[in-house]
Amino acid sequence: MRYTLLLQYPEMSAEDLGAEALAEGMRAFDEYAKALDEAGVLRSAEVLHPSAVTTTVRVRDGQLLVQDGPFADTKEQLGGSFVIEVDDLDAAIAWAGRAPSVAWGAVEVRPIATRFVDGAWQGAAPVQ
Repeated sequence: MRYTLLLQYPEMSAEDLGAEALAEGMRAFDEYAKALDEAGVLRSAEVLHPSAVTTTVRVRDGQLLVQDGPFADTKEQLGGSFVIEVDDLDAAIAWAGRAPSVAWGAVEVRPIATRFVDGAWQGAAPVQ
């Protein structure tokens, strides 16, 4: 079963973190991604730019509204995601518990209901 691990943590600039902490974080995430890959469960990994460069798009009263910045004003932001394919939720939780950012943020484990592959949607309807 596929799961997306959504990494949420407080955003800090490279200057706020400092060179040593930034290098350590990059090393830890590199090791984590390589461990997922070596286990054969990694399907994709994405690191997002800071939320300050986000553009939020919605339609209200038939009009397209475009807003600079994130929709939610929270301390924690979505920083990236890993898509993994494992046997069950317990295995996904175990991998989420190894994510470096779990020590200073949260990792949301969400099952993937459907996915678009080779021109068609695959999978079942979302579980309620």
